[in-house]
Amino acid sequence: MAAIKGVSSFSAEQEAHALRKAMKGFGTDEDAIIEILTKLNISQRQQVLITYKSSIGRDLIDDLKSELSGNFERVILGMMTPTTMYDVHELRRAMKGAGTDEGCLIEILASRTNGEIRRINENYKLQYGRTLEEDLVSDTSSMFRRVLVSLATGNRDEGTYVDDALVQQDAQCLYEAGEKKWGTDEVQFMAILCTRNRCHLLRVFDAYRRIANKDITDSIKSEMSGDLEDALLAVVKCLRNKPAYFAERLYKSMKGLGTDDNTLIRVMVSRCEIDMLDIRREFLTMYGKSLYSFIKGDCSGDYRKVLLRLCGGED
Repeated sequence: MAAIKGVSSFSAEQEAHALRKAMKGFGTDEDAIIEILTKLNISQRQQVLITYKSSIGRDLIDDLKSELSGNFERVILGMMTPTTMYDVHELRRAMKGAGTDEGCLIEILASRTNGEIRRINENYKLQYGRTLEEDLVSDTSSMFRRVLVSLATGNRDEGTYVDDALVQQDAQCLYEAGEKKWGTDEVQFMAILCTRNRCHLLRVFDAYRRIANKDITDSIKSEMSGDLEDALLAVVKCLRNKPAYFAERLYKSMKGLGTDDNTLIRVMVSRCEIDMLDIRREFLTMYGKSLYSFIKGDCSGDYRKVLLRLCGGED
């Protein structure tokens, strides 16, 4: 369930002029900008974007950039970006310049559907003139690279067919690739976790627990390390319960000292129209506090205001 649903009837022209009014002259009416943009959904915002240019003769994104700043600006610009392009920009940001934001690469590639991944690939190539895979290969290494490349094909079986014999075989295969031997056959983990369908894998995880006497996530933690461990854990978590995966991402972005604003902004912007209410429910169950109260205690100013609107309310 989405927190942001859009309004049933709206005038793109009216909203465009209201946005212009909020930015014209001395000072900016940030509250008005938040109010307008959070009541609309992504496709309605795109209509406002086009109408703003046709009826006012200015570029809305340029105006927002010149009036806003910091994390607040990043949230608003994210909300103005079509869903697929937002993922494309985030993947590129994660690999551009010195250092790599592995967490961002893992989060997007492990959680998006095949259709979403395919659209990301098409748009990435159009936007940057080279493929997502080429950038992943040049920016990451070893087995972690292979897992990302596999996920980036968007080729997981999305059927619901479960073959009991294959379930047993896969579970045994995972056991023999990890817990049972000295060293780990990581390719086996990747081949099974990144290609089989969800219904099948959930059954494999149950069978695995019976064979190994421990959960698949515990085996991944003890057999692997670093980015590879994070990537395979994310795959398993997304298969089991995607909203819970995002709830954990949000919790970790805010707990302790300092805030991981990149993750906080990306998850709030990219999930607010998909499963934010489910994420909120999981957050409350997992941490005993509401997502709303966490954001309230962790952020401030207009940045906090807009995130609370994307959150959709207190639980």
